[in-house]
Amino acid sequence: MNQQYAVLLTDIFNDISAEIPDDIIDRLIAGEATKKDAQVLLRCDPILIFKLADRLRSIQVGNTATYIVNRNINFSDQCIGTCSFCAFKGHKGFRLTTREIIERAEKAVRSGATEVCIQGGLMEDMFLEDYCTILDGIKSRFPQLHIHAFSPMEVFHMAKNSKTGIIETLQELKRVGLDTMPGTAAEILSERVRRRICPDKLTAQQWTEVIMAAHREGIPTTATMMYGHIETEVERIDHILRIRDIQAKTGGFTEFVPLPFMPYNNPLGKELMAGGVYATTGVEDLIVHAIARILLFPHVKNIQCSWVKLGKKLSQFSLLCGVNDLGGTLMEEKISKSAGAANGEYMSPEEFEWIIRGAGRNPVRRDTLYQHLDNKNLI
Repeated sequence: MNQQYAVLLTDIFNDISAEIPDDIIDRLIAGEATKKDAQVLLRCDPILIFKLADRLRSIQVGNTATYIVNRNINFSDQCIGTCSFCAFKGHKGFRLTTREIIERAEKAVRSGATEVCIQGGLMEDMFLEDYCTILDGIKSRFPQLHIHAFSPMEVFHMAKNSKTGIIETLQELKRVGLDTMPGTAAEILSERVRRRICPDKLTAQQWTEVIMAAHREGIPTTATMMYGHIETEVERIDHILRIRDIQAKTGGFTEFVPLPFMPYNNPLGKELMAGGVYATTGVEDLIVHAIARILLFPHVKNIQCSWVKLGKKLSQFSLLCGVNDLGGTLMEEKISKSAGAANGEYMSPEEFEWIIRGAGRNPVRRDTLYQHLDNKNLI
């Protein structure tokens, strides 16, 4: 594989080799770029980084950019968590019944969605059987619908509440209908950071263990990183490299999704803004997405941009900086909106395709596992 990539990459480095040492290029081609390599790259002109990431994208996925027709179902904002970055907890004090969740899934199916993404707060009276009831209620009625649900933190929480092991919990969730899991709750995989921003959440090691257990049980997941708060440059790099290491062992990640911290309506954001720090700039966001493509090459094929968090125009430009996926139509999204996102809760397939074509890419509708779908037979 490395020889194949080496041939394809030859022309890429002709115009940038003067700025990037040959040994870094060799390690990059081999998928073995180091922390120090990443730091060197981050000192280069951002345009150079964008160009490199864009070329690597083209090698891995060609000229296509994808999106999915899906619906988010945030079933409750009631939560015992103490995360200082959260603006969603107790926002409206709601909790959907299983019937209401199923009704939302039914509306998603009628709208042409191929996936529902289900997440909620951590509640003391939610047990494994309750989560299984949700899954079974949806899958028994709509077996064709892909259920992408429950973060590693939720899995950890339901296992603890129900006094079951992580593997047993995952096996039961899969048995009743869980198809894939969102790799959220990762934040930054640094114990220093987690002690500050989410001290009661599962540790970085526990997140890794739940993710790897899911992969071993045949449950693919996404991978995320919430950046732009108190983490250092090195901690961002370490996070991305940990994702790469996990992928090299399991192959279970479908995509990597950088998520910029939203500083509004939460204690952490208030603290940072009081010190003159306003999360991230657009250039910084693009650099994070680009360096993710570079460091994860060739292990993670898909780099996704969150259009809700970055906005439609910056998300479009990210397609020139290593990104190849814009995520989903969502239809309902409460978590980012409660933290100050101003980009809506829904984007139609037509608008996705218009944005993607405007970036010079070929739009392709996909399913959760990145299989391309025939748009003519949908909706």
